Amino acid sequence: MRVTVWLLLASLLLPGAGRAAKPLDAERSAAALKGLEMEMQVSKGTPIGGLATKDFATVPLTRADAAKARQLLSEMHARHIRATRSAEVKNRVLKEGELTMPFFFKTFGDKPEGGRSLWISMHGGGGAPPQVNDSQYENQKKLYQPAEGLYLAPRAPTNTWNLWHEGHIDRLFTRLIEDLVVLEDVNPDRVYVMGYSAGGDGVYQLAPRMADSWAAAAMMAGHPNGVSLLSLRNVPFALQVGGNDSAYNRNKVGKEYGEQLKKLHQEDPQGYQSFVRIREGMGHWMKLEDKEALPWMAKFSRNPIPSRVVWKQTGATHDRFYWLAVPKGKAEGDSLVVAERLGQKITISKAEKVARLVVRLDDRMVNLDEPVSVEQGGKVLYTGRPQRTMRTLVETLADRGDPRLMFDAELAVDLQGPAPQ
Repeated sequence: MRVTVWLLLASLLLPGAGRAAKPLDAERSAAALKGLEMEMQVSKGTPIGGLATKDFATVPLTRADAAKARQLLSEMHARHIRATRSAEVKNRVLKEGELTMPFFFKTFGDKPEGGRSLWISMHGGGGAPPQVNDSQYENQKKLYQPAEGLYLAPRAPTNTWNLWHEGHIDRLFTRLIEDLVVLEDVNPDRVYVMGYSAGGDGVYQLAPRMADSWAAAAMMAGHPNGVSLLSLRNVPFALQVGGNDSAYNRNKVGKEYGEQLKKLHQEDPQGYQSFVRIREGMGHWMKLEDKEALPWMAKFSRNPIPSRVVWKQTGATHDRFYWLAVPKGKAEGDSLVVAERLGQKITISKAEKVARLVVRLDDRMVNLDEPVSVEQGGKVLYTGRPQRTMRTLVETLADRGDPRLMFDAELAVDLQGPAPQ
C-alpha cells in the first residue's frame, strides 16, 4: 500500500504529470505536503535538515500548503530538540568542542500567553584567573530580577578579556535560545540580553551582530571597543555607565555612544530607540540603579521581519540577518547592506563589500502570489514571483531553529558596488 501511495505522489511531483481536474500547481503542492506528512510518520526525532534534499522540497507550494508545512516542520524540529537536547538544559551546561558554558536560570512571574520572556545576563571579570570569573558569575546570578521571565546567567567558557564576544558565544547563545524556546516555552520574540562590566563589553558587541535575536539589549558599565551601532536599528538599546567610571574612558566613550544613538534616531525616527543614563557621581559600580533598564526593555518585543534592515558586519560575521542573507561562506567583515520593504518592492539603498544578496520572503511580508521587485539605485535587479518551497522553509528553520525567522521563498540578486566618490 505504501508503494502505491509513493507512486501516486511521484506522478504528481513530476512536472507535466497528472490530470487537469484542478490546477496542476495545487495538485503538486498538495502532493508535496503529503510527502512531508509521510516523512513525519517515519522520522522520529531526527533533524529536519535532510528534508531539503527530498524530491518534494523543490515543488512550488500554495499559500495554504506552505502555512501547513511551516507548522509541521516546526513540530518536527521541536520533537528533535526534545529528543536530543533535554539533558543539556536539565544539566544546565552547553558544550562546543572542548568549551563548556554552564548556566543558571530562575523563573519570575506568571507565564504569559505566547510564552515566557528570556533575560540573558552576562557577568563581569574578563582577563583574570578563573576564580575571579567564577565569583563574578555567582554574583550575576542574583544581580537582577525581571518582573516576568527566565533570568539566565551563563558562565563564560573562557577567561579571556573578550570572554563574551569571541565567535563561539554567538553559536552557544543561538543554541541556548533554540533549546529554551522548545523546552521552557520561551517566546522567541521576547529574548533580552544584558551584561555588566566585561558583560557590558559583550552587549556592545553581541547586540548589533545578533540583533535579529533580541527584543532589546542593556549595556551596563562596559566599553564598546570601537564597535559600530548601525545594526541596532531594530533593537532598543539601554546604555548606562557611571559618570566617574574613567577606567578605559568608559564614561567618556559611553557618553559619545549615547550621542551616536540619539543622532541615529534623529536620522531614522522609526529606529534606534535608546535609554541612556550617565550616572553622575558614580564609579564602576552603579549601586543597582541600572536595574531601571529592565522595565524599559520589557516594553519591547522583537519584530523578526522589520520593514527596514541595516546590516553592518562587526566582529564574528554571520551569513544571515532578519530577512537578508549572503551565500554560505561569503560573509565579510565591515560589509554593509541597508534594505527596505514597501508593498511588493524591496529597495537596496546601500551595499558595501557585498556582491550577492539573498532576500527571504513570506506572506507576512509580501503577497507571494503577485510579482515582487528588487531595486538598487533606480535599477531593477529582480522582478518575478519567488516560489514558496519546502526547501527554503527547511533550510531557514534548520539554520537557526527560530520559527519566526523561517521563510517560504528566497531570491538572490547581484549588487552594484557603492558609487565612486
